[in-house]
Amino acid sequence: MKMKSALLILMAGLLLLLAACAGQNAPPQNLATDGEKISVAGGSYTDVSVDGLQSMFTEKNFLLVNVHIPFEGNLPETDLSIRFDEIAQNLAQLPADKDAQIVLYCRSGNMSTQAARELVELGYTNVWNLAGGFNAWKAAGLPMADE
Repeated sequence: MKMKSALLILMAGLLLLLAACAGQNAPPQNLATDGEKISVAGGSYTDVSVDGLQSMFTEKNFLLVNVHIPFEGNLPETDLSIRFDEIAQNLAQLPADKDAQIVLYCRSGNMSTQAARELVELGYTNVWNLAGGFNAWKAAGLPMADE
């Protein structure tokens, strides 16, 4: 009898857990490909891991921008180099569509984070930042474009 009661309690608990989860409409986030949303003034940008950026290269449909100064090399498939502290003065080089995906990187992630914040403040809605910059890329054993 005790075992039957324990089993019923366990099943009731599982049903409650399933019912609670079923009410959530948001799909689970895959940090490797979706990244982590970072809220800032005016919206948010997404931090993406090296693995996530690598998976994005399979169907590259984004602008990849190196914002590091001084120049120390590019990741493969880099489209532009724009100084992080001059990003607002170089909007003409970026897509006119502020919903277009733009991925920024620098050496460690600090300069690209600053540039990402500024682009979001300027109304860009699909800004991504390589977490850890090209230091993380190299630490993963991946080559730079000019190596």
